[in-house]
Amino acid sequence: MATTETQHVTIRDIAQMAGTSKTTVSFYINGKTDKMSTATQERIKAAIEKTGYAPNPLARSLNAKRSFLLGVVIGDITNTFSNRIVKGIGSVAKTDGYRMLVSSSNYDRADERAYIERLLSVGVDGFIVQPTGEFKAVTEAIEKAGKPLVFFDSKLYDFSSSWVKTDNYEATYKATEAVVNQGYERFVIISAEPKLLSTRIERYSGFVDALDAHDQAFEQLIIDPDTLSPDLVEGFLREHVDGEVPTLVFAPNCWALPDIYVGMRPFYPLMPEKVGLLGFDNVEWTSVACPSVSCIEQPAFEEGHEAARILIDLIDGKESVDRHKVLDCAVAWRGSTREVH
Repeated sequence: MATTETQHVTIRDIAQMAGTSKTTVSFYINGKTDKMSTATQERIKAAIEKTGYAPNPLARSLNAKRSFLLGVVIGDITNTFSNRIVKGIGSVAKTDGYRMLVSSSNYDRADERAYIERLLSVGVDGFIVQPTGEFKAVTEAIEKAGKPLVFFDSKLYDFSSSWVKTDNYEATYKATEAVVNQGYERFVIISAEPKLLSTRIERYSGFVDALDAHDQAFEQLIIDPDTLSPDLVEGFLREHVDGEVPTLVFAPNCWALPDIYVGMRPFYPLMPEKVGLLGFDNVEWTSVACPSVSCIEQPAFEEGHEAARILIDLIDGKESVDRHKVLDCAVAWRGSTREVH
């Protein structure tokens, strides 16, 4: 159990408790355990856990010529998906003695570049970034500074980069195929411009390809975060939902799903038989809404966790972790769609 005076515990105290030298404890803290016996590592680990000892970040960075800071740039920090990503990154960072500096680009290229430059000036050891569609120029700035970089949630089509993503295309394809088999005959997608980000391209393509495989057409409403409103959604759907032909609405952008859901309020009595809704993420409210919302859900915490593992491995120069990770999504079928058999 950690002591209530963790701040007074020093590396000397840990060394005395573990029956070893301060240098050996320092090696352990900095991950230099190749020549250290398992017994010694266990004693040091037990002493740290008992006292709750945390290395002084400043002293550690001076000794190791590192800042022990990770620069994290999120596209939109306000949604729950991003919050879970950050928590996943933090779970690894804290264990390995790092801290995060988190910025939100709002998918704006100028803001993204400004945050990257600021984080470089602070001296972060590496970056985890949810990129905009034009991130290549910023990538060059990071590479020029000699800092490792890991993308998450969206990858540039360059296998030499490091990234963690989910199986957006496959998950969307399978879910779309499932709603076709549920008996929906008309389909609508309400989404942001799909060409800007790889995640949007993959989800859009999965939806379109699955419908094409079943000879199904669809209607589309392109939305923008600055102009989206429930009234806009309702007006569009009144033109394309007649209450007779079973119609499925797909909302692939998690930030848009709340407004789309509210805009569908006049159609709630028709759910799920005549009108269906399939979203992406928003796990914090979709299960308790009435009607509840069927969603493709990403393992966001795990995505952040894996991105941090890759980055710290690159910083350490170990290259022992796979630099490309694809995680599986899952579908939570709820009240807004017909029962899946």
